[in-house]
Amino acid sequence: MVRAVLLDFNGVLVDDEPLHLRLIQRVLQEEGVPPFSEEQYWCHLVGLDDRAALRELLEGAGQNPDEPRLMRLIARKSSYYQEAIRRDGYPFFPGAADLVRGLASAPVAPHLGVVSGALRDEVEGALAQEGLRETFKVLVTAEDVAASKPDPEGYRRGIEGLNSVPPHPDRLLHPHEVLAIEDTRAGIQAARAAGLATLAVAHTYSPEELGDADRVVASIADLTVEELLATSS
Repeated sequence: MVRAVLLDFNGVLVDDEPLHLRLIQRVLQEEGVPPFSEEQYWCHLVGLDDRAALRELLEGAGQNPDEPRLMRLIARKSSYYQEAIRRDGYPFFPGAADLVRGLASAPVAPHLGVVSGALRDEVEGALAQEGLRETFKVLVTAEDVAASKPDPEGYRRGIEGLNSVPPHPDRLLHPHEVLAIEDTRAGIQAARAAGLATLAVAHTYSPEELGDADRVVASIADLTVEELLATSS
């Protein structure tokens, strides 16, 4: 029985991966870094946080990804992202916000959290837009971890947060009672390494590419609260 659900953000709740691709291309172009292909992004960079993705791209271009440069690029990209969001709003996937509301109002509601490589202000802003912020007990974002997915640190911190932030569960949550909803192979690997059950939505990769998950659905809109909460590892 599922007692808690930890959701990824980009590619699960919010359909903004194409925007992140464009903005990474933009900030690197402004730095004079040779362009990278969309295929490289979708195959190798989706699921990484900005720091890891930019580091990999700079190293691949033979340039120095020192921390001050990375922080400057992350800040500039974040500024461009917020500019786009102020103009267009956060593009939630159809059914995503309704699923969260349904989980929060279930007769035996699971504890909810986000585990994401996105920046905290992006996650906070998106949840506030839909009136969902108070439904989440814990947010683990890029600022909270030393290593991004596929490292399991984020999911381990998510479980620690669920067990420590009031209101406490009536008994401690164990990883096998927590369901991770992911859209990338890196995310699935991270959740499995932390001992969580995994459900993948094929928003970013094909169902065949997400075969390591315990279950794969085409879209988050295909999920119902009842069947999700009945999922077992």
